[in-house]
Amino acid sequence: MSKPDRLSPLARVLAMIWLVLVLLLAWHQAGFWRGNRIDTDIMALLPSSERTATADRVLRQLAEDVSREVMVLVGAPDWQAASTAADGIQAVTARHPELLKPVDKIGAFDFDAALAFYRPWRGSMLTDAQRAQLTHADPAALAQQALARLYQISSGSALTGWSTDPLGLWQDWWLARADVTRVRERDGLASFSADGMQWILLTYHIGKPAFSVSGDTDYSDLLTAAEASARRANDKVRVVSAGIPLHAEAAAARASVEINVIGLGSLAAVLLLVWLAFRSLRPIVLVALSLAIGTAAAISVTAVVFDRVHLITLVFGASLVGVAEDYGIHYFVTRQADSTRSPAHTMRFLLPGMALALSTSVVAYLALGVAPFPGLRQMALFSAVGLAAAFLTVVLWFPLLDRGSLRPTRMSAWLARGLARWPRARLDRPSVLVAAGLAVFIVGGLLQVRVVDDVRQLQNSPAPLVEAQRTAGRLLGSPSPTQFLLVRGDTPDQVLAREETAKAALKGLIAQGRLDGVIALSEWVPSAARQRADATLTAGLEDQVRERVAKALHATRAPVPVGNASTDHVLTLSTWLAQPVSAALRHLWLGREGGQSGPYASVVLLRGLADPAAARAVHAAVASSPGVEWVDRVEDLTGLLHHYRVLMSWLLLAGAVAVAALLAWRYGVASWRALVPTLLAGLCSVALLGWLHVPVQLFPVLALALLLGVGVDYGIFLLEHPGDGVSWSAIVLGAASTLLAFGLLALSSTPALHAFGITMLAGVGAVWVLSPWFRP
Repeated sequence: MSKPDRLSPLARVLAMIWLVLVLLLAWHQAGFWRGNRIDTDIMALLPSSERTATADRVLRQLAEDVSREVMVLVGAPDWQAASTAADGIQAVTARHPELLKPVDKIGAFDFDAALAFYRPWRGSMLTDAQRAQLTHADPAALAQQALARLYQISSGSALTGWSTDPLGLWQDWWLARADVTRVRERDGLASFSADGMQWILLTYHIGKPAFSVSGDTDYSDLLTAAEASARRANDKVRVVSAGIPLHAEAAAARASVEINVIGLGSLAAVLLLVWLAFRSLRPIVLVALSLAIGTAAAISVTAVVFDRVHLITLVFGASLVGVAEDYGIHYFVTRQADSTRSPAHTMRFLLPGMALALSTSVVAYLALGVAPFPGLRQMALFSAVGLAAAFLTVVLWFPLLDRGSLRPTRMSAWLARGLARWPRARLDRPSVLVAAGLAVFIVGGLLQVRVVDDVRQLQNSPAPLVEAQRTAGRLLGSPSPTQFLLVRGDTPDQVLAREETAKAALKGLIAQGRLDGVIALSEWVPSAARQRADATLTAGLEDQVRERVAKALHATRAPVPVGNASTDHVLTLSTWLAQPVSAALRHLWLGREGGQSGPYASVVLLRGLADPAAARAVHAAVASSPGVEWVDRVEDLTGLLHHYRVLMSWLLLAGAVAVAALLAWRYGVASWRALVPTLLAGLCSVALLGWLHVPVQLFPVLALALLLGVGVDYGIFLLEHPGDGVSWSAIVLGAASTLLAFGLLALSSTPALHAFGITMLAGVGAVWVLSPWFRP
């Protein structure tokens, strides 16, 4: 071969370097799939800021304890039926202890140890009702009540002796603490009553990760079998299963199916197109090799940069196949059309256009990462790296691995002749009619576009799971993990005092039944000022009651027991946090924000907050409380989605200007022929969303940014090789595979990916049809 037809020494060195990198890539892939590095947490996709970082930390802390926990609520009209059904469910789950391990929630709290811990501060602990009663109490009436309790031995305090607690305050304080949950112990089981039924709460810890690459649903299948067993014995039994692992398992199973359908479907379609076009095994093997290396590189680099790869990133990245195969197809189409050219010569001929196409596509993908969304940045990096790796494989290896010639096939010849038959835009009747029809479609669709910036569009669990989770939360009276109060202060004690102020502001809503109650650290550790005030109030009244009872009994007044109320000795938050008694509520304490210089912070959870109007009322009630911030994470993130949708829309406009400048630099006045089809295609895709009543949110805007880079490629190749049927063949094959990839992405059950897929499907289809209409 002549010198221009041979590979240069530099090209061979680069090919060897790429081989070493691919071998390292294979080694990393082996370790990646052995480890559990797939992320299913939807919060990992979402942005954060200084204002929201603490809220995100709260959500992680609240989810940490229950991330591996599954709840099963067993209900029946009577206790015996519920107990029998619970036994049946436990018998079924006991067959697979490697999946679900029972957790004893009742025995986890050591009540005797808690009593011993709190005893020194008994007189400093009052409920709001007790405090109100004692403030206006008549010592004589209290003495009569104390005397009655003294004589009624059977109804005396079960927690303390009469002399220790003559007013009988401590038992009521502990009962108020128990009101934080509806669950009570009965026959050794966690039970409660709701909806006119007796319920038993069974809690399990999962034995393996909920995410399964294979898409198995072991937990759901086991619980379904257990529920069927319980209902066979009594058809009035009701079973509700809920928990984060069930949602993660469902998401993993759905994603596994979608990855297989989108990724393998795209790959199969691409390979079929390659076979029909070339009728040779060599192009199939080499194109598949470039796609495999591109996908593996995308996964590995994303894992290195972000440590974990999100499930939605994998689903989104499965569509990469439909774009990354363009380079290999262009190479083999050109080789097939002119067998006299050597592989090296063919690559040098194609390299300028392919490099420009890669640049526009990578820029479009990286534009997804402009917004500070970790999930979008993952997708952007994944796609850009995958494209670049597939491109390098084609450029560096195909000239070395491609040996022999390719004969034209019937399909390739038909495609090459197709460009000549394609109409051009002219000022004639057919063109005017097509333009008018296109204008009607675009304008009609745009008028029906509906914008919905809702964070729940990012991911959705199956409706039965969502309903079960809501039912379980309502039955148990569980607080919302996404709506809470964030309380800050300069000292831990100031945080507790501000919690008390916030609770006082919410009393009216609780009395109206719009809020069931709160869960706060100050319920267990009152502020120092409150403890001293309560101790003073209790000690004075107890002293008078003891004096009056002693006179009534004509006895000597008993000494005050050690450990009763003392205004000098208060329970501190640090002391409480260091004890086992705080284990269940320790996650409400956040400590310092932003290192050692920030304020202290805690969380107040709200029970029974299901009504949006009640949420607004809570927000208004605490608005004037110092150091108290209302947090609604769903509303905050929805606002961020709106902000970044608007921002990305402006960036999309800026990107169009930048692409126009790049095309003008290369093609001069003719550059409009590459850009206009893409702009019209973008309008067509948005119009289609309007006609289909698919809401527009951030992801369709991102799809338009990607379309700008991918769609312009078709115009670039038509300008690089004007009138060349061979280039048109490559465009048709590439567009067909891209349509299949993003068309399959439109089948995703995740609303955001579904909208993204429809936008790309319509856009790529439109730009494929329109590009040759505007060719030179």
